[in-house]
Amino acid sequence: MTQPLALVLYEKLLPGSQLVNRLQDMGYRVQSLTDPTALIDQARKEKPLVVMVDCGPRREDVCAAIARLREEPDTRHLPVIALVGSRDQPSQEAARLAGATLVVNDTAILTHLDHFLEQALRVD
Repeated sequence: MTQPLALVLYEKLLPGSQLVNRLQDMGYRVQSLTDPTALIDQARKEKPLVVMVDCGPRREDVCAAIARLREEPDTRHLPVIALVGSRDQPSQEAARLAGATLVVNDTAILTHLDHFLEQALRVD
């Protein structure tokens, strides 16, 4: 059986690598990215099950990448989980407007990863 793929875009090394390790422990293949402009091409090429993005340091670039995923017929269906700081209201709003499936607190992602993945992957 093939492992599902998660694309993870992050800049902050410690939380990003912890997320990658946790996803691998859950049986996902993980491909990490640090350049938001590469996200759309990687998503088209690799066909992930889920995309997770850190909206922190490069919010404008990351939100533009989310919006581009939503515009493309090949990628608009992908669930996108955006990670934002708990007090970063501008990033939370920008991620929602860009089309993120879920916007979650970056400090809660590891604790509740199972729940967030289930919620993002739910087919309505």
